[in-house]
Amino acid sequence: MQWQDHAIILGVKRLGETSVIAEVMTRDRGRHMGLVRSGRSRSMQPVLQPGNLVEVTWRARLHEHLGEFRMEPVRLRAARLMETATAVYGVQAMGALLRLLPERDPHPYLYDALDVILENMQNPMDAGELFVRFELAVLNELGYGLDLGECAATGVREDLAFVSPKTGRAVCRTAGAPWADKMLALPPFLAAGTVEAANGESLAAAFRLTGFFLHRHVYEPRGIEIAAARDGFIQAALKAVNAVPLDRPDNQPVIAAKR
Repeated sequence: MQWQDHAIILGVKRLGETSVIAEVMTRDRGRHMGLVRSGRSRSMQPVLQPGNLVEVTWRARLHEHLGEFRMEPVRLRAARLMETATAVYGVQAMGALLRLLPERDPHPYLYDALDVILENMQNPMDAGELFVRFELAVLNELGYGLDLGECAATGVREDLAFVSPKTGRAVCRTAGAPWADKMLALPPFLAAGTVEAANGESLAAAFRLTGFFLHRHVYEPRGIEIAAARDGFIQAALKAVNAVPLDRPDNQPVIAAKR
């Protein structure tokens, strides 16, 4: 059996003296593993860095076998991703999120989102918003998507201020006020139709929001902990956002890609 596709490197594991097992994300075949012979060679080590885009050919006798990868570089961006703390932690944290998905289960939207985010992750001002939206997309792909488009109680789309911890649905300020202390805050930049950019306070609230639902629906039932890289990313992203004046000309909202 054989197939060929573009893939994003998520990580590698050493196998023997010269080879590695590479873990990649493909658009049509999801997260996939494969043996790379001579993967520890000088020529292959720069290629097999997390975040790089490669053209991969997979071969195996049977579909269920590990198989062997042959790789050619397409876009080597790992060196650029090493320049900021947000990018370093972000690549690791997004890889950990993708490992929550079954291997070889296609998720084309997540692949496209990952590729776009990696192209912009070196910008600390954008990295936080992009990462939060990626976490929301992963929750959606796992079947636990949040409904942030309208108020669960009244159906209105304006002044959405809370998220119900029970249902994951948005609630407007008026309807949610009596239970505000039991609600999760909905950051304005995540509300439908918003033109507001994130600041330190709203970004921190967004991380609390996604972290709550990831823990409840994904990590706790599986008995695992949230990846340490997420904490490192959050600290780096909040530091970067808080260091920028709110009246800076390029303080514009990050536009999320829609399905």
